[in-house]
Amino acid sequence: MWTENSGIIGVGYEGHDISSFIGHLQPWKIDILVDVRLNAISRKKGFSKTALSSALAEAGIRYEHLPVLGNPKDNRDGFWSPGTKEAAKAHKKYRELLEEEAAAEALNYLAQLAGTARVALLCFEASEACCHRRLILEAVNAEAAVLTGA
Repeated sequence: MWTENSGIIGVGYEGHDISSFIGHLQPWKIDILVDVRLNAISRKKGFSKTALSSALAEAGIRYEHLPVLGNPKDNRDGFWSPGTKEAAKAHKKYRELLEEEAAAEALNYLAQLAGTARVALLCFEASEACCHRRLILEAVNAEAAVLTGA
């Protein structure tokens, strides 16, 4: 879904400090970073909501937080074990959460946003194989296909 002027990718800040993270975003020419953590707090300096939003603004990137797309704490362990029964169970539970009205509205919003801007979905994990944002990206791409009739 990435075009010259719009699209959506997933990014994790694991292994980065705030400076290297923003440097990682710049080649992608990201317009908007959408935080899909349930709670936009971090023990890692610079990645809590206020500090992150400020650092991104200085780099010309808009920040948004969509906590409705966050993965509940009790469902996270399965994501850290790709290919296991625990992962399948966690993915199933998260996909069910994405079907709820508020999450479905957020997915539609993201699909529309990605049609006009370059968007990055943020969570902690470096690998999308271990993160719920992969399922969000799948759902957004499916929603975008519906919106564009593709």
